[in-house]
Amino acid sequence: MIAFGLTRQGKGPLVKIAMLARNAKLYSHQRLREAALARGHEFEIIDTLRCYLNIKASGSSLFYKGKELEHYDAVIPRIGASVTFYGLAVLRQFEMLGTYPLNESVAIGRSRDKLRSMQLLARKGVGLPNTTFAHESRFSSEIIETVGGAPVVIKLLEGTQGIGVVLADTHRSAKSVVEAFRGAGVNILVQQFIKEAGGSDVRAFVIGDKVVAAMQRNGAEGEFRSNLHRGGTAAAIKLTSVERATALASAKAMGLNVCGVDMLRSNTGPVVMEVNSSPGLEGVEKATEIDVATKIIEFIEANAKPNKTKTKGKG
Repeated sequence: MIAFGLTRQGKGPLVKIAMLARNAKLYSHQRLREAALARGHEFEIIDTLRCYLNIKASGSSLFYKGKELEHYDAVIPRIGASVTFYGLAVLRQFEMLGTYPLNESVAIGRSRDKLRSMQLLARKGVGLPNTTFAHESRFSSEIIETVGGAPVVIKLLEGTQGIGVVLADTHRSAKSVVEAFRGAGVNILVQQFIKEAGGSDVRAFVIGDKVVAAMQRNGAEGEFRSNLHRGGTAAAIKLTSVERATALASAKAMGLNVCGVDMLRSNTGPVVMEVNSSPGLEGVEKATEIDVATKIIEFIEANAKPNKTKTKGKG
């Protein structure tokens, strides 16, 4: 683990921070804890699934390990994809109790729904790969042709970290995969394959209205997916002005304060593949040597105020 100025002390008022996370030992979670403590704040990691909610008209409350939680100034949601539904319920309860969320529940919900996120990005004019979604598998040939024909990328709506992503090289193989998934009742997206990206993508790390770090991820030999979890490598890069603007527009469209925006470099400019509401810190910090964790804590210091939530848990 890289050590980034851990003796630095924050000058503002002390902030009491809770982080919702299943695994306290992950690099990202330890880095956020170190950064918060180094700046003089209180910090507690709370296991999302060990919380429970009490909802009543006279005043709702939130419990953890059998005891009612005291007030926190801010909450950092690090909600895994497998516990999205319950995690967002817990986060909404924090919001209703007046705790400032680093990312709001509604924004995280948008980003976790691949189809909804694509619709929101398209409405804002953000560059995207041509994408189709349909219920009927009997339209598989038409679906494939709509995105420009094979090769195509077929994605599970619920997949993460490159899991549930298939590259179909021919029309026949694409048709077979679409029909197989739909026959099993699985929801999928079919997307244009950006061949010129060459198995690489760009991740821009956004905090507030700034891109604070960026890296290029390259897939392992013979792998079209560039996820670091799948053996990819990463290096710091300088974004173009268009890539930077695309990343910021994507974060704004989702309503996320902190996110990783994954883009491919296409012949027509950057196209967004995903907006990640719980981006990992290890890859970007090691590739760029930028102390992203401290920048996140600084953002909380500047913005954490009681009831400063657009939806107040209503969304």
